[in-house]
Amino acid sequence: MDLCKAQENTSRCSADTVPLECFMVLSTQAQKISIATLCCLFGTLCVLENALVLYLIFSSPTIRKKPSYLFISSLALADILASIIFVSSFVHFHVFNKIDSSKELFLLKLGGVNTSFTASLSSLLLTALDRYISISRPSKYKALVTRRRAWVALGVLWVTCVSISSLPLLGWNCCTLNSACSDLFPFVDNNYLSSWIVLVLVLLVSIVSAYAHVLRRARRHVAYMGKHQAQAGKQNARMRMDVMLAKTLVMVLTVLMACWSPVLVLMVYGIFGKLSDPLRKVFAFCSTLCLLNSMVNPMIYALRSKELSSSLRVAFSQFRRQLRAAEDSPEAESTHKSSAIET
Repeated sequence: MDLCKAQENTSRCSADTVPLECFMVLSTQAQKISIATLCCLFGTLCVLENALVLYLIFSSPTIRKKPSYLFISSLALADILASIIFVSSFVHFHVFNKIDSSKELFLLKLGGVNTSFTASLSSLLLTALDRYISISRPSKYKALVTRRRAWVALGVLWVTCVSISSLPLLGWNCCTLNSACSDLFPFVDNNYLSSWIVLVLVLLVSIVSAYAHVLRRARRHVAYMGKHQAQAGKQNARMRMDVMLAKTLVMVLTVLMACWSPVLVLMVYGIFGKLSDPLRKVFAFCSTLCLLNSMVNPMIYALRSKELSSSLRVAFSQFRRQLRAAEDSPEAESTHKSSAIET
């Protein structure tokens, strides 16, 4: 505890002796069990659900050709990586109180978490922009949003996220710079954390702006459908699809804001003020909300996307047919007869 008090007083990081134990804020067994349960539950469901989303998209030739589903695939991949890296490192550090062998290994894990969560938010932004273009310029959508441009955008997205998240490992950390350290993350420079928070806020504001425009257009479409139901025909069906997708993405945004707001508020407070131990414990529990966001996203796609729901039903029907075929096979019948004779 003396070492922790010294760290609080100096707010500096020594490259030789860093009191990582000061960041292990879970003091009771009940807190550790609760965190481990939440992480394992949310993380496991997140991996399974997002893996199912990726399978449904890439197993369907029709769905995987659409740029909008490439962005959703990027989101699912980012959420899978986030859950695996976050759960393993978070439980390893906070529950089992294990310290990595080097500062570089810790920053590498932290960079992986930052990369995946930043890529998740950036993929949501691309999805929002895709919906924005689809509703604002429907006649030019296919010409503007092509598969090639979608892959280029995803490439730029992931390279940028990896580059930004690697900066602490490459030297922008409080040990190398001998600068003020974060109260929430070991070795992390407060200036870097501030920059990352600004990046996240810019992403969130951009997503909200795009969805605000989508909602305005969606309301106009609903009013138009009410007046011209008999004449709309094919255009009417197109508008219904746009409105459905807009509502789906708004649900995603609502969940995103609810899950990320507590974490960002505590991060900002930690930059401008000193976080007490109870607040740091609250931050540890709020961090699991980011996993909850990654877990809920696939549920929204399955419930709101007719194409993914249809693909899921087809996959489930194929699985049932294969299961029945295996049960009705001659090998299965002979096994059943032999077991009956033995009985």
